[in-house]
Amino acid sequence: MTGSEVRAAVDWLASVAPDPAACRWEWERSPQGIALLPAGRRWDVLILPRELGCPTFDVLTRLVDRPGPVLPDFGDARMGFFVPPGTVARWIGTGVRGVGLGTWILVPYPGRAPGGVRWLIPPDGSGTLTDATLLELAMHEAAAATVWGGDPGGDGGEGRDGGGRRSAGG
Repeated sequence: MTGSEVRAAVDWLASVAPDPAACRWEWERSPQGIALLPAGRRWDVLILPRELGCPTFDVLTRLVDRPGPVLPDFGDARMGFFVPPGTVARWIGTGVRGVGLGTWILVPYPGRAPGGVRWLIPPDGSGTLTDATLLELAMHEAAAATVWGGDPGGDGGEGRDGGGRRSAGG
């Protein structure tokens, strides 16, 4: 990220803090490079377990040039996709945690890679978020590929036809 991209991302993220200037000051000087920010104002976050999050990320990055911010947690056990505010209130899904209005999330400083929490796709500062419908479709494709043992977005794996069924000789 360039300096201006980092500043734009920092300004966008810090804008939700109770005191954005104090948040930026502390965030930029903290050796950990992390801040606790409220969700539900400019974004919600859908958190997927690694088994679904990683293949969903793979599918999503094939569908769009640049999805919204994506934030894996410590050890990549979960992956958080930044989606439009209000998504969590309408989301129905098993195994997916939602961070929305009234909750807070640990956010690393963009452009710096502290140990642990880091950006897989940092915010661009413009407010780009992942479309929740597109994310859901990517999740379905990733889950289907996982069940059938194929690559997300692929043909279901070698020895399988396009429907994921075993083909002759496979």
